[in-house]
Amino acid sequence: MKHVLFCSLTMLIFCLPALPQQTDVPRYTLFTGFDYMISPARNLTERGFEADFGVTLKRWLALGGDFSAIGDQVLSGAGTIKGSETVFAPVLIANGIPPSAVKVPFQSMSYTFAVGPQFYVRKWEKVTFFARPGFGGIHEAADINLTQVTPVLEELGIPVPSAHQTDTQLFLGLGGGFDLNVSRRIGLRFATDWVNTHLFNNLLTNRQNYVRFSAGPTFRWGNLK
Repeated sequence: MKHVLFCSLTMLIFCLPALPQQTDVPRYTLFTGFDYMISPARNLTERGFEADFGVTLKRWLALGGDFSAIGDQVLSGAGTIKGSETVFAPVLIANGIPPSAVKVPFQSMSYTFAVGPQFYVRKWEKVTFFARPGFGGIHEAADINLTQVTPVLEELGIPVPSAHQTDTQLFLGLGGGFDLNVSRRIGLRFATDWVNTHLFNNLLTNRQNYVRFSAGPTFRWGNLK
């Protein structure tokens, strides 16, 4: 299998430059697709829907924005909060409780929105590569299962946090991917985006990385003049 993959990639690299370049560039692009987002620090996985719209200004540059809804209300979103990553870790250590042994499950729903430029590489007719920095925000609503930790917190005299938490934070992110150009008007997009932010800083001490994978059709129309 490794040899097959290596040979396939080698053929792709050598064959792409021989393909004709894109000469007919659309003015507008709409993407709708499936999202899969993870946040490793909280063992969080969420699935949902994304849509973005872009206006091409030059062959290599477009401006646009995207919106996504990801979580248990769409398909599923669940994770685990470790005691070692919360503001309660020093108190737990002082009372002889290993923070890493405290694990609290939760379910969440996340919404993201972002705007920014998108840079295109249109050297090949059948595939378009792109990269996109973005400025946006993320809103998350989490329902935390405090059943196991409430007795511990009460015994230590620590106020029990609300089981329902919401927070909104801004971020700067990076992403990229490629479109497989089925036709002039339709493509199939595969993209990956990364952001780093600090949600729920009243409970969590560390910033969180989010990585989002998306796939779906793109619809294009208009002509770049």
